[in-house]
Amino acid sequence: MGFKVKLVLTLLVISASVKGQDYDEQAESIVVGNELDNVVATEPSVEEAITETTAIVDDAPVDVLSNSILETRSGKYQNFDDTLTGLEAEPAAVETPEVNADQSGRQLLDPGSTIDTYNEFAHIDGRVLPSTTYQNNGQPYVISTARLNQIRANFLYWFYDQGGTDNIGDYQRDIHTSTPQIHKNFNFQLPFFGFRFNYTRLSMNGYIYFSDPPDHYTYPLSFPIRDWPNVNDPSFIGIFFSKCRIGNQRPEDPDQRRPGVYFRLDRDLQTRTDQLGVEMRERVTWDIRQGVIGAQAFFPKHAVTITWKNMSFAGGIDNSLYLTNTFQMVLATDEVFTYAIFNYLEINWSSHTEAGGDTTTGEGGVPAYIGFNAGNGTQNYEYQPYSQASVLRDLTGRGWANGFPGRHIFRIDEKILMGTCNKDIDGANLPLMFAPESGNMLGGTIVNITGPCFDLNDRITCRFDTESVVGAVIDTNRAICVQPRFYHNGYARFEVSINNEPFKWKGKFFVETPATATEKIFFPDNAVHEANPPEIRITWDRFNLTTNLNVQLQITLWGYKEITIRPQLEYIDMIETGVANTGEFIINPQNFRNRENTMHNDMQFGFLQINLTTPEEYKGIKISPILWSRPIPLAWYFAPQWERLHGRRWAQTLCNNWLRTDRFLKNFAAQIPVCPCTLEQALLDKGRFMPDRSCDKDINPTCRYHWGGVHCVQSGAPSSEGSGQQCCYDKNGFLMLSYDQMWGSRPHRSHDFGFSPYNEANKVPSLSHWFHDMIPFYQCCSWQEEQAVGCETIRFERRPTQDCVAYQSPGVAGIFGDPHIVTFDDLQYTFNGKGEYVLTRVDHPQLKLDVQGRFEQVPRNVYGPVNATHLTSIVAASNNSVPIEIRLRPQHAQWRYRLDVFADNKRIYFDRSALRIQYFPGVTVYQPMYILNQSEIVIMFSSGAGVEVVENRGFMTARVYLPWTYMNQTRGLFGNWSLDINDDFTRPDGQKVAIDLNNFQSAHRDFAQYWQLTDREQKDIGVALFMREYGRTAAYYNDNQFMPNFIREPADFLPANRSHDVNRAIEICQDSYQCRYDYGMTLNRDMAEFTKNYLASITNIKETNTHRVISCGILETPRFGRKSNFFFTPGTRVNFECNQDFILIGDKRRICESDGRWNLPEYGYTECLRQQEYSQRTLFMTWGVIMAIILPLGLMICLFWFWCYYTPKSKGKKTFSINEYTRSKSSSKLNLRSASMGNITDPMKSSTLRSDSDIKPKLPDTPTEERPLHKPAITRAAPLPPHDANLDGDSSGLGYTDSNKSDSGKSSTFKKRKAYDKTYRTKEPIPNAPNSEFPEKNWDLSEEDLLSLTTSPSDTESNRESTLTRPAKDIEYVSKPRQTGRHALASDSGYSTKGSENPYALKFDGQYSPVPSQYSPTYSDIYSPPLSPAPDIAPGSTYNNPGLPDTPKSAPADAVKTFTLAPQKGKQEYSARTLGATWGIISAIMLPIVIVLICIGWRLLKRWKKNPDTSEDEYAYKKPYIDEPLHVNSDDESIPYKKDTTEDSPLPSEPLRVFDEPGDIGIPVYDQQQHYPPPPPPHQSYGLPQHQPYTSAQDPSAQDPSYPLVQDPSYPPAQDQTYSPAQDQTYPSGQDSLYPSAASTVQARDTKWTGETEIN
Repeated sequence: MGFKVKLVLTLLVISASVKGQDYDEQAESIVVGNELDNVVATEPSVEEAITETTAIVDDAPVDVLSNSILETRSGKYQNFDDTLTGLEAEPAAVETPEVNADQSGRQLLDPGSTIDTYNEFAHIDGRVLPSTTYQNNGQPYVISTARLNQIRANFLYWFYDQGGTDNIGDYQRDIHTSTPQIHKNFNFQLPFFGFRFNYTRLSMNGYIYFSDPPDHYTYPLSFPIRDWPNVNDPSFIGIFFSKCRIGNQRPEDPDQRRPGVYFRLDRDLQTRTDQLGVEMRERVTWDIRQGVIGAQAFFPKHAVTITWKNMSFAGGIDNSLYLTNTFQMVLATDEVFTYAIFNYLEINWSSHTEAGGDTTTGEGGVPAYIGFNAGNGTQNYEYQPYSQASVLRDLTGRGWANGFPGRHIFRIDEKILMGTCNKDIDGANLPLMFAPESGNMLGGTIVNITGPCFDLNDRITCRFDTESVVGAVIDTNRAICVQPRFYHNGYARFEVSINNEPFKWKGKFFVETPATATEKIFFPDNAVHEANPPEIRITWDRFNLTTNLNVQLQITLWGYKEITIRPQLEYIDMIETGVANTGEFIINPQNFRNRENTMHNDMQFGFLQINLTTPEEYKGIKISPILWSRPIPLAWYFAPQWERLHGRRWAQTLCNNWLRTDRFLKNFAAQIPVCPCTLEQALLDKGRFMPDRSCDKDINPTCRYHWGGVHCVQSGAPSSEGSGQQCCYDKNGFLMLSYDQMWGSRPHRSHDFGFSPYNEANKVPSLSHWFHDMIPFYQCCSWQEEQAVGCETIRFERRPTQDCVAYQSPGVAGIFGDPHIVTFDDLQYTFNGKGEYVLTRVDHPQLKLDVQGRFEQVPRNVYGPVNATHLTSIVAASNNSVPIEIRLRPQHAQWRYRLDVFADNKRIYFDRSALRIQYFPGVTVYQPMYILNQSEIVIMFSSGAGVEVVENRGFMTARVYLPWTYMNQTRGLFGNWSLDINDDFTRPDGQKVAIDLNNFQSAHRDFAQYWQLTDREQKDIGVALFMREYGRTAAYYNDNQFMPNFIREPADFLPANRSHDVNRAIEICQDSYQCRYDYGMTLNRDMAEFTKNYLASITNIKETNTHRVISCGILETPRFGRKSNFFFTPGTRVNFECNQDFILIGDKRRICESDGRWNLPEYGYTECLRQQEYSQRTLFMTWGVIMAIILPLGLMICLFWFWCYYTPKSKGKKTFSINEYTRSKSSSKLNLRSASMGNITDPMKSSTLRSDSDIKPKLPDTPTEERPLHKPAITRAAPLPPHDANLDGDSSGLGYTDSNKSDSGKSSTFKKRKAYDKTYRTKEPIPNAPNSEFPEKNWDLSEEDLLSLTTSPSDTESNRESTLTRPAKDIEYVSKPRQTGRHALASDSGYSTKGSENPYALKFDGQYSPVPSQYSPTYSDIYSPPLSPAPDIAPGSTYNNPGLPDTPKSAPADAVKTFTLAPQKGKQEYSARTLGATWGIISAIMLPIVIVLICIGWRLLKRWKKNPDTSEDEYAYKKPYIDEPLHVNSDDESIPYKKDTTEDSPLPSEPLRVFDEPGDIGIPVYDQQQHYPPPPPPHQSYGLPQHQPYTSAQDPSAQDPSYPLVQDPSYPPAQDQTYSPAQDQTYPSGQDSLYPSAASTVQARDTKWTGETEIN
């Protein structure tokens, strides 16, 4: 096919030193059809340099010819007389000859011509090998652009047949039919197909190889050899792999150089200054850079040129020697990347006779093999569709590398990547080569595509996942597409279609998150993170955009927000346009102060974008690279707008807005894993946590967001809600808590990896994480002070660090050596099976997990084959995740990568920073940041399970980490994780096998072999998940006939003549039998030592995980304060300090105790208060303590009054009376002594007699009766027990115990009653008693009585008869509350007079009562002050208080006088205040409880009292239930009731009739036939007047059954009446009490009356 292509190479700007080119990414300037197009520079397609770096030399200046356009040459042979003709004429493009034209038409000049070639390039372009020491007049050679274009216009590279030591140039005369190959040393490292070689063997048969070939080949050839290692599998590069022989050339051939094989080695090109070296370096550099996508940074160090000229096929006859092929191979490497250029000049035959070819034409058989084989049974690449196919002849017209038909370029260092198009291949899944292979999620990456051969008029469509974009064709080998914006990360489908055809060409494009993408825009300082920076400096690599440094750039600002269900990344503003491509720029934020971005001022973070101001359009497509920054906050741009909108405290407003929004979102803390307590634990939890790039001790130790931290980890996969955990650790290795400082660990609402579906708010990788978790940190903490309310809210409430107390270390199992296994339950055993086996399997619906291992035989040692195996591959999958396989590379292929990783049947690499962490459905795979050679890979599943694979010196170990959710779920060689080793040997069918650790054969035969895998599904075993290559199934690896060594010790299985090996094993391994076994079997010290190290590693991991770190948990740092340290382990002593002008309250020191708890604070929890807050809190606490005491006590007094006074009265019972109990003689004497001393209890009054005028009028009774009450005969009753909250116990004003004091003043709302004769007034009829009246008695002591106490203390007859002076000799006293006398009436004193309250307590603060003064209390000061002192301003206070104002006079009701107390001066000691507050609180709690218990006990003991002298009041009862009898069970015969002799009392024979009439006020009426018990015996005379007891004749109810029992309202009944003992009743010795012994038990029930009056 013939066509014309106008090709003009633009001016190539070469740096000041050609030799000084580096690996920076550069763009190409290509003009197709006289149009200049800037083509984007791309990155290397797979890997970057790891250890080797390119030497840079700057001693060779470059001659730059500006605007020189030279005549291009299209000849395929170099011109031996290459004069630069036509320079004076107009530049004209030379037509490229047709592909199949006569070969002589492509030769510019006959090499044998006699034309003069004396010019400056004659020695290079001729047939004589130039000297490497030649220089241009002693100066380093400088290549011009014209010369570079000229040499690149030739098809073949130089090769010489003259010159050199033997005057044969590059010709290899040692290669001939009898010796078809020779050895060549490179003296440098040539990476090839994963291996690296420093030598080669050059073969006449069209290939070079690096390992021994098999003895014979079978056609068609197939690689790798399946029978390897029994049959050699050669490693070779085959440009035309077929048996050849050196042919002949005809005299008329234009190139008369000798037929044969030429080999030239050009080393150290980067430092060469001679003309051949410089021109070779530049030619190779630009041919590869412009011919292969992704090679823009390639700079060769060494080159090998091999030419097979005029080669005929083997076995030919007649004139077959003239039927020849000529082809050339150029290898260029920088010792990291290697490229191969195949130049096919002419192909006239395709097959030799052994392959079935014709003997005369070389056709008809199996054509030559074209491709690459890695050797050692690993991998190969066959160049389809040309290899071993009839279309092989088309190689001379395909390829189109550098515009030459017949030139094909490959990248061959790690894997074979085709650099040129392939027109003749077809299929549904054709391999697509593109570069770069990854790009920023935000889009804009220019993707160069190679694969299909393009026509300039083709329409290209690229589809990224579901997004399609239109591409543009650059040349036959290259098209470009602009990557669209993604909202997910990980691998995306990348497909290309031509002219609306199906998407045949397919690949995988890796999407980088904005936070982890390769950084293109740099910020040298922290100015961009500040709220108001003066300037922001940015830098970038100017060659990342274009090589044209004269272009102008524009810098724009973009923002992100989530206010709808869809994420919004929007353009905000143009920062600057027309920026020179100098690589740096300074942004002045003051230029944007007056901007008003109403639609975007709610964006808090965004990105900077740099691109070309005027991008070139090619067929309507703008070709402009885009550089994105990492996410940055936008306060430097929006701060003035936010200040105008929210005020000067705009950061606080933004923070508050976020807090309101975040509180509406779902709580996520329960979904994320708990942080480990220590860094050591975090690094060993491989299944749940991985390094956090924002704070990584290996690559990013700055920790911008966690100052003071040395390393952070994050959860390896998002939770079910899309959230993630972050755990940061300080230099001591302890977890940093947000409760201690703002730099602590913070959980994330949105994981940085995103969550499916990714295109929704809160689920976008990096962007949602910044929106929900990073920007709030700026708003609430970074742009405010650390102790701001918003910052504390985010630290303590919204993003608090989770406590590590609940952390559980994972279970660990491992395999190492040849091989030795440690189960989850720490069972150690050895299994040397050969094949593929289940390591662990979990078949739970929610926790599916399969981990499988492949065991292959150990290599031979000096004594022959080794009957042992070792781990060579491991594969894992969980639930719906893709399987991840990690395979050990052959030892000679480990120069760069130690392990091969396959994800979804595709090899993946981790050598670029953006590819260190890769995400797949359900699984995350990463290489630790400190690893550069893929020697350690970690697999993390979303369930929390993890697999770690480590390689050392060709030996692999694997460890499996499982969370506790997998407990009792695992099966396989790693056993059942149940914390019991007895069930570890469990077969797939559930049968348990006995464990014998010393018998390897038993474990092998009875247990492990049952877990062997096949390629079909087996019940409870599963199916093999390994990637199958070259037809190698599970049957290829499984060998059930393999018999390993079952003997444990080398001394037992090694021959006696190898005792030195036994001793060596003991010396190396010591007490490790695994190490001794491995050394004895393999004699490999490395393997033995790594076995020992791996065993120690897993043992240490298990011990670390088993050792539970005791944590006392969170101890918050007080606000406005500091902690001395942030430790939380037992023994930690933390001291607190407050900032200046703050007061510390609470404990100053806390200690973490050994039980994992902080000691209880003695003085309260630590706080730092301002002076004002401290004063307020002290005041509130004081009032709180006062109210906590008064209110419960007042409530209890009311309850006590209701219980003991009101309730019995309402039920017809007598009220409580203290005088009904007998008193002791001692008390009686004290009373007499008190009486004889006069009225000494009244310090304010004398004991003289008062006149009637001195008695103040009594207040009228407040309550009114609806009907007249029956006025009963009056008798003296016991006084109501006092209930003064300010009085304590039985102490009186004089210190006497229960002295019989007279009544104090009492409000008229209470009925006053006194009793001195121990008789009771009940108004209830007594059966058979006469209805008699008792004489009235005085309420209180008369004037005469008082006078007799002071004037007649002698023991006269009258005094002896007096009730006031006669001692009560038979009365026993107990500690009962004393009578407090009358309560103070409302007076003008302004103090409270309610009930039993403190009469001196103020009713209002600073206010006096308006009650008239005539209602002052009668005996207001008869007692001493209460135990709880009344306020000092009380009028009755006995304490001196000269500083207070005098008590004001009485005030009328309509005029209230107030005054304010002077403020108290000084400060009490903190400890005294705290102690008082503490005791006040304790008293407020305990005192009511004690009072309640005393009341309950008093009531119960009173019921138990044994007293035969009971009155009819004892028969008062509640309204009974109908069907429940009442029983009395007592051994006390003194109870005058019939005892129940049966266990259960019978039902009443005649139930009681109850009448509820309007007039009886709820008092029950007894039935007429009711029988009462006999009356009690007469009262014993206690020196008081004795009264006749009631009889039935006196009881009106006995005569008239309808007579109601009416209660006198002036005598409220006691709650439960207790009578004094009979006259002859005695008590045990020493028992000074009224109460019966504890032997009497009473079961309290509702009262039920029977005919015989049984009561219980």
